[in-house]
Amino acid sequence: MIGTILGNRYEILSEVGTGGMARVYKAKDRYLQRIVAIKVLKDEFREDTEFLKRFDTEAQAAASLTHPNIVQIYDVGRDNNQYYIVMEYVDGITLKEYIQKKGHLEWREAVNLSIQICSALSKAHSRNIVHRDIKPTNIIMTSEGVPKVADFGIARSVSSDTKTMKVDTVGSVHYSSPEQVRGGFIDKQSDIYSIGVTMFEMVTGKLPFDGETPVAVALKHIQEEPPVPSSVRPGIPPTLDKIILKAMAKSRQERYSSVTELIGDLERLRGGQGASSEIVLPIMKRDEDRYNTKK
Repeated sequence: MIGTILGNRYEILSEVGTGGMARVYKAKDRYLQRIVAIKVLKDEFREDTEFLKRFDTEAQAAASLTHPNIVQIYDVGRDNNQYYIVMEYVDGITLKEYIQKKGHLEWREAVNLSIQICSALSKAHSRNIVHRDIKPTNIIMTSEGVPKVADFGIARSVSSDTKTMKVDTVGSVHYSSPEQVRGGFIDKQSDIYSIGVTMFEMVTGKLPFDGETPVAVALKHIQEEPPVPSSVRPGIPPTLDKIILKAMAKSRQERYSSVTELIGDLERLRGGQGASSEIVLPIMKRDEDRYNTKK
């Protein structure tokens, strides 16, 4: 692909990464004279016409999202059976790499990053766009330390009922809500659960649930309560424990009703207002009805 020109416009300069559904390249937009990132879909997706139709629709919707914490989508195209999406090039590392590099994040930094990530989600949710695959590898840290959420639209297409939907199960299941791993109804609350898991990993350096197989991890999301973050990494404020556990409630109804509500509690914590009596944690129990995913 190096040296290839897509759409008579984008010159492929180098490969910068690969994921479950696409290869990512650094490229030059010859028309606007700027560096961009291009995701080129892997061969197996070219035969799935339903996926390609959804991919185009969702990517076009995501392109309307403009926010300082969202990787901007510029263009979607096809060239000689190569399907690609052109987006803002972010010179940085993933949040996953950032956490691994530091071991864990100091809780104040984690709160600041979480507010920015939630702000991006709030913008998307206001447009009725659900990400469906929030995880640290889908969040890029710029050289200035600003988090940017990537793959809006793309994640939604992959998660739809298609033969390619489980393409990134191994990487995503650690952050998936109980209703997602059950194959049930997915809404904005599913993103809230995933950001809860991401916050847990930021402050502890560990995942709340792990296992030898994706199925084992999925069962833990459904059946087991997450550990209290401060029991894994001492020094985390009780209020942040509450915020993370509420975001990770098994039942959608017991999570935050919106990302905006979650941001409010994070901002109160950042402002030093201490524990909020309004943060009501779900009752910890293993009643099977509690995990019912029907609306």
